[in-house]
Amino acid sequence: MAELQRLRVDHAPALLAFEQENRTYFAASIPDRGDDYFAHFDARHHDLLAEQASGLHFFHVLVDAGGAVVGRVNLVDVADGSAELGYRIAEKSAGQGLATAAVREICARAAAEYGLTTLRAVTTLDNAGSRAVLARTGFIPTGEVRLDGRPGLRFVRDLGEVLEDTAP
Repeated sequence: MAELQRLRVDHAPALLAFEQENRTYFAASIPDRGDDYFAHFDARHHDLLAEQASGLHFFHVLVDAGGAVVGRVNLVDVADGSAELGYRIAEKSAGQGLATAAVREICARAAAEYGLTTLRAVTTLDNAGSRAVLARTGFIPTGEVRLDGRPGLRFVRDLGEVLEDTAP
């Protein structure tokens, strides 16, 4: 099983490989990052680590036993006890329960380590896998949104019960 790790400087090569290998796969269900993302990856990675250090975001990677990145799980726009959840799993690792396990783990970390009380998420209507992960991990649909012109749903997850589930 993959390990959820907080994003570090040394993850850059494996993270770039993950994003390049899965670009077409991801673009089928979420907005493409664009060529600029890849052209300036090192500078962007440095900026993300600085934003993480300031507490604005919490970035994570799922790393397999061989050191390859097989997924990302991020908490962005942290403010007032809340953050937006985003995640992506490599095509070769999809359908193995990694996203569900990672989202469960990030919910626990968000509450226990980062002091968050609520997580938000959005996904397109045609991304059935993502909607299923959110439903399995306690997220509740709260309304419709448009994501790059595509219909989607907004979700919310109260993390209070996560702390109750992990109390001694």
